[in-house]
Amino acid sequence: MNVCIIGTGYVGLTTGACLAFLGHKVTCIDSDERKIEMLCSGRTPIYEPYLTELIAEARGNLQFVMDYAKGVPDADVIFIAVGTPPGPNGSPDLKYLQSASKGIGEHYDGQFTVVVNKSTVPIGSGNWVGSLVRESFEQKRGRKGDKQFSVASNPEFLREGSALSDTLYPDRVVIGSDNARALETLYTLYRPVLDQSFTAPIFMPRPENLGAVPLISTDLASAELIKYAANAFLALKISYINEIGQLSEKVGADIVQVAKGMGLDARIGTRFLQAGIGWGGSCFGKDTAALIATAGEYGLTMPIVESAREINRRQKERVVEKLLGELKILKGRTIGLLGLAFKPNTDDLRDAPAIEIARKLIDRGCKVKAHDPIAMERFQEQYGDIGVICCESPEQVAQDSDALVLVTEWPQYRELNWDSISASMRSPILLDGRNSLDRVRLGRSGFRYLGITG
Repeated sequence: MNVCIIGTGYVGLTTGACLAFLGHKVTCIDSDERKIEMLCSGRTPIYEPYLTELIAEARGNLQFVMDYAKGVPDADVIFIAVGTPPGPNGSPDLKYLQSASKGIGEHYDGQFTVVVNKSTVPIGSGNWVGSLVRESFEQKRGRKGDKQFSVASNPEFLREGSALSDTLYPDRVVIGSDNARALETLYTLYRPVLDQSFTAPIFMPRPENLGAVPLISTDLASAELIKYAANAFLALKISYINEIGQLSEKVGADIVQVAKGMGLDARIGTRFLQAGIGWGGSCFGKDTAALIATAGEYGLTMPIVESAREINRRQKERVVEKLLGELKILKGRTIGLLGLAFKPNTDDLRDAPAIEIARKLIDRGCKVKAHDPIAMERFQEQYGDIGVICCESPEQVAQDSDALVLVTEWPQYRELNWDSISASMRSPILLDGRNSLDRVRLGRSGFRYLGITG
């Protein structure tokens, strides 16, 4: 199929690379000239494991342009994968979605095309996108465009750091439209994934025992709500275990063992049950806020979702409280942060806990040093003015620090020479914000180990 993707962020670029690898002819469009230049030269503007390799493999089916006229005409499917950042009241800012919809209407050729909302958008946005495309088409062509296209929703469920695997080997594929032909088109597009009939990349083998991928084919509104409901539930799960972690700490229980005992119940599961600093990234905060805002438009409240957001906010404050409890005075202290990205295997800093923690510590008069194996360059570009000292190694972060905070659970941090790190610190205190380090080993290395919960 001929596929056009508008937006080359995490979702658009990952989707485009995977569809091109599967054999579709894909044109990715972005208004950012720097991004397009990088992609045309074989480099990627984001860090995602194996993305560069997959783009290289799919290069014959993949092109990157800035002009809608080079991608929209002749497209069988057009994905809108632009940003929808939260506005002041929590509702998504849809200006990029609006611009993309108008651009599609101005340039598509009038043949049947499926316009797919890949961006996470409020319930009802499909109808709005349809009206924008139709109006732009009619203004440009001077004729009706009702039967030439159909709008569908195809929400993404990608985890940054494993986005390619989540695209090629997903738990499920969700498509929503009120048009049977649109649903059939998307079924055909995704059939290699649904049947797992493609040859897996050498660097990303197919998981063992993976069979046919379930397809959820539903109406437009249901598909839009599935995305919000799924992300909100995962956020609830994290906040719930963090709330249990606070009780665990009070009663002397081990939250890691509590979570393990819960997660082995097949009805609950172990994923997203890791107590710690809390969630970050581009999805959970934005999507829970949007879900609350959408409910408010219909006169409803979402007290459970609201509580999850409040618990998550409090987890960052607990970092400062824990350090204050140990050091008594924070002003003039040096605190080292291990990890800046919101999770391992990405350089994404959107809503990253490290940013808020650093700001809170600096506001209290601390000197803050930090290291991240991947996200340092992006951090210096986006947050170079907040006063954090970026270090080339974890050892430099630890040198003469009064405490270390593990913020992002990068695997390489588990294998550090903790003996020498402990000896280089002013006071060997380590706050494990992800409960992922070996507290016994750290104790033998001379550290005062603190878990964030329990």
